[in-house]
Amino acid sequence: MHDAITAEKAGLTATAIITDRFAETAKVMAQVSGMPDYPFVVIPHPISNNSEAVLRAKAEDAVRQCLAIWQAR
Repeated sequence: MHDAITAEKAGLTATAIITDRFAETAKVMAQVSGMPDYPFVVIPHPISNNSEAVLRAKAEDAVRQCLAIWQAR
């Protein structure tokens, strides 16, 4: 999350991909960084021990969310 916000502040379009378990922490980090409305991608937790099919579905969902965020800018 920190790297994505740093990139945004440098003028690069970026977003963070996090699991839902850390969504509240990401919101706080965005607020503390001075970007309270910073959009980020949220996928279901956990990542470890997922099957290849589940990981692929999560990755495809993350790509869709990233595209939506980037197209909205």
